[in-house]
Amino acid sequence: MFRTHVKTLTTQYTRLQRVGQLAKQTLKNGPQAVYSTSTGSDWEYLQRSIVPTDHFQDSLPRLAIPILKQTCENYLESQQVILSKEEWETTQFNTIRFMEEDGKYLHQELKKLDKNNKHTSYVSKPWFDMYLNSRLPIVLNFNPFVSFVDDPRPEYRTQLLRSTNMIVSSLRFLKSLRDNILEPDVYHLRPEKTKNEKFNKFCRKVPKRFAWHGAILHSRQSAFPLDMSQYDRLFNSTRIPKEGKDEFLTDPKARHMLLMRNGHFYVFDVLNSEGHIESPDKIMAHVQYILQDNQPPPEFPLGYFTAENRDTWAAYRDQLLANGNGPTLNKIDTALFALCLDDKNSDDPNDITRQFLHGDGINRWYDKSFSLIMTPDSKACVNFEHAWGDGVAVLRYFNEVFKDSTEMPFVHPSTTIPKANSDRAVQRLEFELDTSLKEGIQSAKVNFDNMTGSLDLHHLEYDTFTKDFVKSKKLSPDSIMQLAIQMAYYRQYRKFVATYESCSTAAYKHGRTETLRSATMHTKEATEMIVDRGNKESPVNLYKAMIQCSRTHGDLTKKAAMGQGFDRHLFALRTLAEAENYFPHKIFKDPAYTNMNHIILSTSTLSSPAVVIGGFAPVTPDGYGIGYSIESNRIGFNVTSYPPATNVREFIDCLRASLDDLFDIMNYSSPRNS
Repeated sequence: MFRTHVKTLTTQYTRLQRVGQLAKQTLKNGPQAVYSTSTGSDWEYLQRSIVPTDHFQDSLPRLAIPILKQTCENYLESQQVILSKEEWETTQFNTIRFMEEDGKYLHQELKKLDKNNKHTSYVSKPWFDMYLNSRLPIVLNFNPFVSFVDDPRPEYRTQLLRSTNMIVSSLRFLKSLRDNILEPDVYHLRPEKTKNEKFNKFCRKVPKRFAWHGAILHSRQSAFPLDMSQYDRLFNSTRIPKEGKDEFLTDPKARHMLLMRNGHFYVFDVLNSEGHIESPDKIMAHVQYILQDNQPPPEFPLGYFTAENRDTWAAYRDQLLANGNGPTLNKIDTALFALCLDDKNSDDPNDITRQFLHGDGINRWYDKSFSLIMTPDSKACVNFEHAWGDGVAVLRYFNEVFKDSTEMPFVHPSTTIPKANSDRAVQRLEFELDTSLKEGIQSAKVNFDNMTGSLDLHHLEYDTFTKDFVKSKKLSPDSIMQLAIQMAYYRQYRKFVATYESCSTAAYKHGRTETLRSATMHTKEATEMIVDRGNKESPVNLYKAMIQCSRTHGDLTKKAAMGQGFDRHLFALRTLAEAENYFPHKIFKDPAYTNMNHIILSTSTLSSPAVVIGGFAPVTPDGYGIGYSIESNRIGFNVTSYPPATNVREFIDCLRASLDDLFDIMNYSSPRNS
């Protein structure tokens, strides 16, 4: 994916030569320092990586600010898909003026700012601030979920067993991460060639300041270390509401975790005073103790506050602190992570999506960095707060915990639960609530119910063709999914709209994401050919149009992964202009710019054998939130919307018809639904 970028890094060439010299010397003389971990039992560690977890971090390349001219050209190219000829000409005029005048000044100022902050990326701070400044409720607006595949062994599919094993696996992940022996994140273009002990041993011996360059050199540009800075806020972290702008709180010294059941909060230590993991059967005993607590739900469930407008929640938090609830809130905020033990089962995928995306508000604390949610029949997901990080760290945690908890469980159906003095070890948290706080909770519940009640959703399971079939036709699976989405929306509304696909820029220090604008002139042309005149076009021509869509999508993916899209650059320029009270240029006042950032089709995909599907709400009232996956055995879509502006069931029908048409074309037949 990053091969093109590496070939353009001419400024790194002399460093690569130096690394080659150092590598030869290192291989001859051996490592210059002995790497060790803190004392601990082997069972406490998920991995013992040859290469330290943070080995590549300091040497990662920085995210380059795109060339302004290229950003403007990419912007105009994307606008062409959704604007009329007259609208586009106006936008073209504004964009050229911006490039030659105000944009030129802002771009130079951004470069100066970036030069003075070489420890990070130019987009990192404004992107964090974008999330933390938002006053919208984080439920639906920001927090997504990713659901686990069921445990492959039926006898382990109980809430108690799977919860305990996932807790233990999470702690093993945590210990490996903090003791610097979790395998570093590395993207392998050819894993059969580079994902091996030889590569790891080589990288281990290269000094940290040259580690990234060593990996590139040794792998012949086939292995790319990724940024892991976001992992610092994976555990013991919470988003704290503050008036105007929220803050992060992280306390890596805390040893307890948070469990929620029936709206009650429970905490107990899962690490002992020396930092070792408590015995799995003891953890199991504490979980069972909580599951057996038959207390009715509290009359005033505090979790509703975390789904409120952020300023409103900040004011109520101040009241909670004034009432003496500071130490209790701190227990929640500093907990390693949250485990929500739900009482509801369902076999309906739509009901499960609702439960995992927002639930009933009683048994959640949405501000935690992430929460494991577990149903009585052991269906599970991760719901995470989005400000602190993107999907890279969460998906790594997700995959490792699934693999470890299913392949190396520490408690079993035969495990005898010991007497663990759970009545003393487990603390149920209590809060002092005055009349104002109680009224606030009741108001928050009404707001929550109205907000979540306005959401509609539906899913599609499709198996007529899958990833392997698409690849056999020399097409990109993701490009075909994106083309199907364009076709579905066009079928429903007869127009093309702003489309967003998230693409990670973790190949760079403190990289976040770039927008992949997957609605292109080629997808527009292919959509119109297939939907409007598919029976009049030859299947060969339709297939050629799909090929072109695939190539264009591949090029856009490479650009986005290298941080060479236009969205983050324009976002940074606009943010800088606002910070300096610089009079905004017409480009930012242009209705076309507003329209481009009014995302109708917000899409995201995760590919993993551990993932069933992910889900999130639309980012605009008249848009769709489209989670999808294409695997070797199935295609899945999980789509959300806010009626009556949109009709998600009709959209799913259009998706199915579009996938059928694409299948026909890949078999060199005319599309059946044209």
